[in-house]
Amino acid sequence: MKLYYAPDTCSLSPHIVLRELGLPFELVKVNNQTKQTADGRDFRAINPKGYVAALELDDGDVLTEGPAIVQHLADLRPDMALAPPNGTRERTRLQEWLNFVSSEIHAGLAPLFQTALPEVAKAHFRERLFKRFDYLEEILAGGGYLMGRQFGVADAYLFTVLGWCRFFAIDLDRWPSLAAYVAQIGERPAVQAALRAEAQPAPQGCH
Repeated sequence: MKLYYAPDTCSLSPHIVLRELGLPFELVKVNNQTKQTADGRDFRAINPKGYVAALELDDGDVLTEGPAIVQHLADLRPDMALAPPNGTRERTRLQEWLNFVSSEIHAGLAPLFQTALPEVAKAHFRERLFKRFDYLEEILAGGGYLMGRQFGVADAYLFTVLGWCRFFAIDLDRWPSLAAYVAQIGERPAVQAALRAEAQPAPQGCH
């Protein structure tokens, strides 16, 4: 498999999941500005949407959209329990969380990257986002993860997008349980390995 990624983007989420599962894969960096891959290809020929993440499977098929990719990966190693089995209510709960992170946290942070956006608009988006953080603070108040005591793919996704708060001087210490959650996930060996690998300039084989 090949994971096409760019640093400081949501592609970190499937990258973490690949390492948590111990699956062999190749990491291919994408330049978000030029849309060129580190091995000299036009990324739009791989994913016409033009954005990461994209996962090229061994048969050449390409999966896109992080929430779909992480579920596919989890199902390759069901023994690792990063996602509940398909067809269960717990799997629907997972999809509920993935949709929440995608539509409320990921999409909630995205407008703040727009430098031309007026400050009054950014303030509106921050206020809406902070309400979602208040909700997460309640959920995580007892410790653990989004689905209970077991780390899973939704946690990899939430950790990834919460990492963008540093770009906007959003201090998660305002939400102590949420800050502790991020710190706990950041200590996981697979997470640390993914962060180190994405700091490197060249693609590499990963096992």
